[in-house]
Amino acid sequence: MQNDEQIKVLVVDDEENMRVSLSRILRKKNYFVEAVESAEKAIIKYRTNSFDVVISDLKMPNIDGMDLLKRLREEDSGVIFIMITGYSSIATAISAIRLGAYDYIPKPFEVEEVDLLIRKAYEQKRMKDKVDYFSSMQTSASDVIVGESQCMADIYKLIHQVAVSDATVLVTGEPGTGKELIAKAIHRLSNRNDELFVPVNCAALSETLLESELFGHEKGSFTGAIASRKGLFEIASGGTLFLDEIGEISKYFQVKLLRVLQEREFKRVGGSRDISTDVRIVAATNKDLTREVAEGNFRQDLYYRLNVFPIGVPSLKERVNDIPLLANYFTKRFAEKLKKNISGISDDALMIMMRYPWPGNVRELENVIERAVILESESKIMPAALKSLATQGSPAAYDGSFFFNNSFKPARQQFEKHYLEYHLERCGGNISELARRIDVHRTSVYEMLRKYDIEIRS
Repeated sequence: MQNDEQIKVLVVDDEENMRVSLSRILRKKNYFVEAVESAEKAIIKYRTNSFDVVISDLKMPNIDGMDLLKRLREEDSGVIFIMITGYSSIATAISAIRLGAYDYIPKPFEVEEVDLLIRKAYEQKRMKDKVDYFSSMQTSASDVIVGESQCMADIYKLIHQVAVSDATVLVTGEPGTGKELIAKAIHRLSNRNDELFVPVNCAALSETLLESELFGHEKGSFTGAIASRKGLFEIASGGTLFLDEIGEISKYFQVKLLRVLQEREFKRVGGSRDISTDVRIVAATNKDLTREVAEGNFRQDLYYRLNVFPIGVPSLKERVNDIPLLANYFTKRFAEKLKKNISGISDDALMIMMRYPWPGNVRELENVIERAVILESESKIMPAALKSLATQGSPAAYDGSFFFNNSFKPARQQFEKHYLEYHLERCGGNISELARRIDVHRTSVYEMLRKYDIEIRS
């Protein structure tokens, strides 16, 4: 969160001392705060103002905190609602969470606890807003490129720069990084967007089938060719042809493709007539084509024809900060598709995802989230739904050699962070229990959690 962002909080409590003291404390923490003494006034205030977080006492006359939560959610299903409750009412507060409250604060509470919870709630709201933004960018959810890291910002810039031209584009990156999504984005932003975008997986077809698929064939040109058939270079003319796994094509077919790129014309299989094509080529590969050229596996002249405008797509481990956004985006998408009431991801589950190396990149993350949404019965994705990742994502999975191959200070910081995460997980996110367990004062625990950017469990 940026330092100049002021979070807007609405405090609702019929007890004046609590209302005034909590408001004063939050203002000192640089929150914008408005306070009212009843749920009725809170409803009016919420309708006429924009608040990021609502903090309400549970027990109030006339309309209590539970009814206030229900009424606010009827007007705004995305309201961030935190309940204040006494220990005797914790069961009711848990029921409030099931109704859509973000969390509850048991009395008595500490300033740092409230501060941390509000900021955590606000970050979740910002994440939801980002997910909604990416979801609304394009009509087809499966075609959305999601990410806000610097490397993705650079790619967005390249996409916009090249889309206005007809230059041939070569997209490179590991499997599952979203190369086809980039090709679709280029097509969508180009002046060819009213015409077809046609993808072809070159690795999935034999040399003979690929030639027939792209160039078409004449009747009788081979066994089974009972009629003439247009190829994709004809069908996609005016639009964009996406040649995926271009590094897998044979030397024979490389010559055929080179001629099309040079002359913008081709012959059908078994045909003698030259056919013109006006198609934009976007190719993709997970191979290092410069190495393939050096080893004699790929024609240098074809490589130069394809590599007019190169775009390199980073692996997911190179854009780790995009994982929460991607994971929440996929969760929302699959929850809607599968009609599951899942609103997000628990901190523990997200921690597992952040630690996992993701060799299959974004595609693997998408598949893992889809499976988790199918399995999950809670309102958030929990670690149990990520069993396949949990072993590799646990603190114990960290390589101990880090501590012995680094100087004292970074090794100690790494140990402290994992030590806190380990015990916080086993305390179920309860800060008081954590403080008792590790024999450190609560205030110091909060300071360490902030220092290492560790979030408490929701």
